[in-house]
Amino acid sequence: MAENQSAEERTEKPTPKRLKEAREKGQVPRSRELTTLLMLLASAGTLLLVGDGMIGRLALLMRQGFSLERATLMDERLVPALFAHLMGHGILLMAPLLAVLTVVAFLAPLSLGGWTFSAKAVAFKLEKLDPVKGLGRIFSSKGLMELGKTLAKFALVVAASGAVFWSHLDQLLLLDREPLRQALAHAGTLCLWTFLLISAVLLLVAAVDVPFQLWQHNKQLKMTLKEVRDEQKETEGSPEVRGRIRSIQREMARKRMMDAVPTADVVVTNPTHYAVALKYDRDGDAAPKVVAKGADLVAQQIRSIAQAAGVAVVSAPPLARALHALVEIDQEIPAELYLAVAHVLAYVYQLDAARRSGAKPPPPPTDLPVPEAFRNPGAPGDGVN
Repeated sequence: MAENQSAEERTEKPTPKRLKEAREKGQVPRSRELTTLLMLLASAGTLLLVGDGMIGRLALLMRQGFSLERATLMDERLVPALFAHLMGHGILLMAPLLAVLTVVAFLAPLSLGGWTFSAKAVAFKLEKLDPVKGLGRIFSSKGLMELGKTLAKFALVVAASGAVFWSHLDQLLLLDREPLRQALAHAGTLCLWTFLLISAVLLLVAAVDVPFQLWQHNKQLKMTLKEVRDEQKETEGSPEVRGRIRSIQREMARKRMMDAVPTADVVVTNPTHYAVALKYDRDGDAAPKVVAKGADLVAQQIRSIAQAAGVAVVSAPPLARALHALVEIDQEIPAELYLAVAHVLAYVYQLDAARRSGAKPPPPPTDLPVPEAFRNPGAPGDGVN
């Protein structure tokens, strides 16, 4: 019962496949608080850089707009043209700030979840028009949490704005007594300080919201043990199928290895537990290499194939153990075993020459020069995976 419950609980980290599918659906971590903070900081920075020039040109536009002659105001053709002229200059005046805010509004969400475009997220779905489901989303735990965050943020922003307003109340009340250009510059300074204070407040909000959004996103994508197993079966196949594939692969590798035994020059044995088939190309520069090896039943099969093919079988226990443990199939023998293998190959060539000439066969090599460090390499498997 406990195992079934744990299998249904979302305790496992999302797999790469789950994360990829979520991104394709547009489900990535996002923090609106971080976006708002970055836009406020961008606004404050832009005003610090170009604020004086903007205020000066704004004062000039206001002077032009409020100092019209009566004849101009009464002319139906001049007023629309003048209005369009002032509006065009006003838009150009605000263009740097609007451009910065547009870029920040586009790039700010990418700082957390990265770039993603999902057709599934913007696709039309009838269920989105269902009022019952809409109310369910509004009054869900997530909706209520977002509402609480919005109210808390609103309260903090109001408190920060109120603090700035209250601390500069005397200056705000005296703005109407200052010259227009000076009043605009003074009002801009107050707005800038308000921006900075609100940004500082939202910095605290974002510092809490960003880790929360990452945690919530990871929690939503967590998987149950059953989902992980099902995904593994879907992508890699069932354990039975994988085991069968590995078994077939081992059998095919063993068959290729056995097919190479008749081409070997010699089979070095233990004499019963290990068998290693060596091949040496006398016309090439490479060292002898292992073309087949095995232990117990596989070793017996190697010896049988070698004897049937007329390949010499030489009993050299220390050398057989070292070759079996240290050299993989189709690899050259290490330099430390060159001399020992050379003795074996020399015996094989002498034996072959004696058979062709009908002479007495030479005695098999004994006490081969196998380094002491190579005499007890362990007892690995048959080397065929």
